Amino acid sequence: MRYLIAAVLVLGVLSPAQAEDPDPIFKKSTVWRPLTPNDKLAVYGVDDPLVSGVACHYTVPEKGGIKGGLGLAEEVSDISLSCQQVGPIKFKAKFDQGEVMIKERRSLLFKSMQIVRGCDVKRNVLVYLVYSDRVIEGSPKNSTSSVPIMPWAPETAAPRCSEWVGG
Repeated sequence: MRYLIAAVLVLGVLSPAQAEDPDPIFKKSTVWRPLTPNDKLAVYGVDDPLVSGVACHYTVPEKGGIKGGLGLAEEVSDISLSCQQVGPIKFKAKFDQGEVMIKERRSLLFKSMQIVRGCDVKRNVLVYLVYSDRVIEGSPKNSTSSVPIMPWAPETAAPRCSEWVGG
């Protein structure tokens, strides 16, 4: 068990730059539950830590009830994603195709949600993919969002993401 904890800590230190904690935007109840928290859809916003000028919003279901209220419920894998250019695109560092931008826990131990980023070199488009996975088996449920890299001001040229993709 100590080796597992040490490995998790080392991987956390050595992992590439990840986004800050997501900003909660709003939650909407979907199932009313008496005396315990309701089931909800929660919308969050997050900025890409390596590409300034890109913001993503994702919606995740959050279980209520006793287990949900205690943080013990395993959340379902239905996650939607939308990313947009919100300012001039500036790359802060090189990145690998499919590099993790944000990862968060979706159950007490084994399930997580990840947003990863890539570059469609041919079309000069950033591509973001959200999916959930488990230690033993993954989930085919996913959502993709594309951000065409456009000039933000008339006198500036749009950068090429192909110059920032490693390996």
